[in-house]
Amino acid sequence: MTQEYKFQITVKTQYIAEQSEPENERFVFGYTIRIANIGDLGAKLSSRHWVITDANGEITEVKGQGVVGEQPFIEPGNTYEYSSGAVLTTPIGTMQGSYSMQGQNGTEFKTPIPVFSLATPGILH
Repeated sequence: MTQEYKFQITVKTQYIAEQSEPENERFVFGYTIRIANIGDLGAKLSSRHWVITDANGEITEVKGQGVVGEQPFIEPGNTYEYSSGAVLTTPIGTMQGSYSMQGQNGTEFKTPIPVFSLATPGILH
């Protein structure tokens, strides 16, 4: 039986009204990401790549080492969770991307982060 790398990404978002200034086109969102290793092998999250799109179609790409200053090694059956944020100029937008991972056997691969919405309360039905 072949062992494999397999990660499941789940995201929870929230609008942070107290840091936002809608009159100045500043909408602040927080998000918490949970990375679950549902495969057979452990891997280190070495870097991230985000594609953030606002309601005007403006795209911002963000690349960097690790997440929130860490490069966690996630063992099979374990999860890693972190919180971060994004600032948009519109009350709605999306984020998606990928994590670059380094497997315990040295294999490098990407884990996709599915698209998720950032939206102020009541803007989506």
